[in-house]
Amino acid sequence: MKKKSMKAEEFDKKFDEGENIVTSLDLSKAERPGREQRRVNVDFPVWMITSLDKEAKRLGVTRQSIIKIWIAERLKAASI
Repeated sequence: MKKKSMKAEEFDKKFDEGENIVTSLDLSKAERPGREQRRVNVDFPVWMITSLDKEAKRLGVTRQSIIKIWIAERLKAASI
């Protein structure tokens, strides 16, 4: 189904008036700038993987999630 195009002024007016504008968007092309993912490989000692797995299990998340959370926290703290 092709979406009907509209001028920016009409779109802004609908948004400002609280109308649902989601139906006017092509979400298949939506991107989050700066959130693209790139794969990296990191080698960890076995003891570190074991500790990561224990903590991830305790928190109910994956090993990858705990690594991302901890790195994000550290980077955020370093940028203050």
